[in-house]
Amino acid sequence: MAISDDILELSPVQLDALREIGNVGAGNSATALSQIINHRIDMNVPQVSIVPITEVPDLVGGPDVMVAGVFLRVYGAAPSNILFLLPQESAFYLVDMILGKPHGETKTLDFMDESALMEIGNILAGAYLNALFNLTKLSLLPSIPALAMDMAGAILSVVLIQLGQMGDHALVIETEFQADEDGIKGHFFLVPDPGSLDTILTAVGVG
Repeated sequence: MAISDDILELSPVQLDALREIGNVGAGNSATALSQIINHRIDMNVPQVSIVPITEVPDLVGGPDVMVAGVFLRVYGAAPSNILFLLPQESAFYLVDMILGKPHGETKTLDFMDESALMEIGNILAGAYLNALFNLTKLSLLPSIPALAMDMAGAILSVVLIQLGQMGDHALVIETEFQADEDGIKGHFFLVPDPGSLDTILTAVGVG
């Protein structure tokens, strides 16, 4: 069965299990980020959905919207791909917070800024993979992150080339950040390899 068929035929119980993994991961991420910037960050997972990869740019406002994208390959018992997309303004705001700059100071990304965003990607990926491990006992390790600042459509085109035939639908965990009164929206995408989603769901007990 193709991965797209696997994903599209998920039951409500299976989606609930994946939503729970996302909720645990979001909590882990919020704690880690709050410690790094010494500033309270709340996160939640308002939605877990399944979309064709070609429609992913629409989730962040369209293919022409400028975004920061962090891509990681996941190795281990359930190989997958992780893509974290932030609208440009949200990325700049997060850099200001992490590096202790006044809000609005960052207008372009230098090496330090890019390193900070890649570290955020690392933290988020690690938090979600730890949540997966705690619920499934599947050992999963992320690669070194890659970062790009470009239009959402361009970033997705590059990622699609890397993914090849691994899957034409993405399991989307939409993660929302809240820092004090300022809302920062990010999108966290998980694209499992063929068979990986079955491995995850079986380990959760709802395969």
